[in-house]
Amino acid sequence: MIVGMDTRLIEVTAGDRPGWLALAPEGHPVGSAFLRLPPGSPEAELALGVHPGERRRGIGTRLLEAAGTAARTAGREALTCEPVEAGSPGDLFLAARGLRPVLRLTYTRLHLAEADLPEAPVPAGYRLVAWRGVVPDDLAEAFAAARPAMDDMPMDAMTFTPRPWDVERVRRVAQAVADRGDHLDTVAAVQEATGAVVAFTEVVVPADGTGDGQHYGTGVLPSHRGHGLARWLKVEAVRRVRADFPRLSGLLADTADSNVAMRAVNESLGYRPTHRSVIYQRDL
Repeated sequence: MIVGMDTRLIEVTAGDRPGWLALAPEGHPVGSAFLRLPPGSPEAELALGVHPGERRRGIGTRLLEAAGTAARTAGREALTCEPVEAGSPGDLFLAARGLRPVLRLTYTRLHLAEADLPEAPVPAGYRLVAWRGVVPDDLAEAFAAARPAMDDMPMDAMTFTPRPWDVERVRRVAQAVADRGDHLDTVAAVQEATGAVVAFTEVVVPADGTGDGQHYGTGVLPSHRGHGLARWLKVEAVRRVRADFPRLSGLLADTADSNVAMRAVNESLGYRPTHRSVIYQRDL
């Protein structure tokens, strides 16, 4: 327990995530911080929040310091904060504490009822495959081999260490979505000549099929870029989701401002900006 001023920090855990709660003198929580320590990564990821009515009293600073100390003790070289909305109190707080803005993101939304999807011709030499949930056994190895297609996405000044993909991890990620009741839809491109999965896009739909779905990622292996695969797959993914989940209102995506190619694809499909955010990082 760390005691100071009129609040105290207590150490807690959420699964395998170390964390801290800031408690008011009456005992109710007024802020929290939780670390994620991905295996094999030199970075630690931080989620930090303080109740709006309790801000500007040093609580966020103490939570940030506690998390930074723990990440350093765990041998991590950088602390990466969750995205904060541009211009928000979180943005101003992290900048004032000396963290570096390392990646700027634009969030967009596609209104499904109004979306007029363009034609996306099938690129020569490729065929489409799709599944819901965990990847089928006959595609598992090929899909795991395609996952590094996102490893070179623009990250600007952000220190980022890609984690290796294998069949076990691919299945584990999909199962985690299923365990919370949501639907993971994947559309992928297979090269006819080799049978290799060379591109993919993923969408997660809420359990009840209402509200907004979320794009999880779109990737094309470097040697297959420039053929329109990303656009083709996204058009097909939107069509399938709209047909299978007629009560779904929209689809959300977030893209690095510097990822000009993917932003152009999304804009061509009718995605419109909703807000922007910033990722901050501190070297440890």
